[in-house]
Amino acid sequence: MSGYKNKVRIRVCGLLIEDDSLLLVELLSPITNKYIWTPPGGGVEFGESLERTVEREFQEETGIVVHPKELMHINELITKDFHAVEFFYKVERVSGELKLGSDPERKSIDQIIKNATFLSKNEIQKLDVAPVYIKESFWQDILN
Repeated sequence: MSGYKNKVRIRVCGLLIEDDSLLLVELLSPITNKYIWTPPGGGVEFGESLERTVEREFQEETGIVVHPKELMHINELITKDFHAVEFFYKVERVSGELKLGSDPERKSIDQIIKNATFLSKNEIQKLDVAPVYIKESFWQDILN
């Protein structure tokens, strides 16, 4: 995770809602060094569009092929030595079944993704979720 320190990182995440539940992954946070729940996603590679990034990252982490629909939220996270600008797209499933994926940039013994599952609004309220948008206005935004 130290590779993310003192750099601006652009991330794109997917918001997949099925049966009134949102797909989240549990991973080791580079900020707190504790496990948190967050939408699948990751860093933009040079020359890659935001939409392509969310497609690639979503498939790597969950095994699900998605199509981005609309930009729902932009989050900026700034701490002492970490700065990320995150784009959250509502996505729809094109194909694939949910399975725990991996981060191809990390060795198999160094993986940070621990779990991937669909969670209801009530279940999410009880978890350590980032960003807080997922616990708050997200649920209103999808109804509009």
